[in-house]
Amino acid sequence: MNPAPIFDCFFAYQKTAAMQASVDIGLFTSIGKESLSANAIAAKCHVPEKSARVLCDYWVVQGLLTKKGDTYALTPESAFFLDKSSPAYVGGVMGFLNGPITPFFARLTQAVRNGGCETEGSVQAEYDGWVPFAQDMGAMMFPAAKAIAGLLGPISGKVLDVAAGHGLFGIILAQQNKDLHVTALDWAKVLHVAKQNADHMGVGSRYSSIAGDAFEVDLKGPYDAILLTNLLHHFSKEKCTALLHRLRAVLRKGGTLVTLEFVPNEDRVSPPMSATFPLVMLATTAQGDAYTFREYEHMLRATGFASNTLHQPQDVGQQIIISR
Repeated sequence: MNPAPIFDCFFAYQKTAAMQASVDIGLFTSIGKESLSANAIAAKCHVPEKSARVLCDYWVVQGLLTKKGDTYALTPESAFFLDKSSPAYVGGVMGFLNGPITPFFARLTQAVRNGGCETEGSVQAEYDGWVPFAQDMGAMMFPAAKAIAGLLGPISGKVLDVAAGHGLFGIILAQQNKDLHVTALDWAKVLHVAKQNADHMGVGSRYSSIAGDAFEVDLKGPYDAILLTNLLHHFSKEKCTALLHRLRAVLRKGGTLVTLEFVPNEDRVSPPMSATFPLVMLATTAQGDAYTFREYEHMLRATGFASNTLHQPQDVGQQIIISR
């Protein structure tokens, strides 16, 4: 009998706070490819030596730094994901996960008692949290965006990117298909971030937008493909079905719907990321959940998508459903 896993839960908030502080002062970036003393790290991060020593020793214990004598160095994982000079840097993700989401989890007990958030939560109109989401979460979505482009293969015509956020799903698709035009749908403030990304990544001339609520706004169309990424889990099955009806109506005959979601197995305790994600929806939405493939297929078939296949790309924590 060992209470260590329980105490890990008790102290988990400290690890989050330590990571936020380390990202804020650029701790891992300051070390980079070198092996540095606490005093040298402190000078680079503009903090007292004691602060640098305490943080560095903490991350040695947690496995994200190594220590030899009085000097510290990055592990392969921290070098790849937490040094800003790395193209795989994900430290910015903390801006969303430890920002707009945190207040919801402070009220988790009440959400548990209610069966969901007391208000509309993160799906309320013009929710401010989606702007930092668009700004901070893009780096985390690159593998999934590339996987979607790979599953679709060569494509031309028009694509609707629903709840586009950072826009990377449509942008990467446009980068790989020179005859493709992408229309991003999201709130106006969020679309500003997506358009900046599209311009920066060289597809701005083939990128347009529709501002508003996906359940109400004119979707225009028709489209050859629709990207539905990380949206359905915010709603009940009934609302998901209503949205799928709307999307089917603006999709050309023979067109493709791509759904990126957290899709747990039928046992609902695997795979880990998809199986634990419903807790986020319980905290942040009134009716959201993570649905199994069988549940998604029922919704999709009811709205005119006869062929649906589930895919688990390598190095992607989520699942992709291709519907035709």
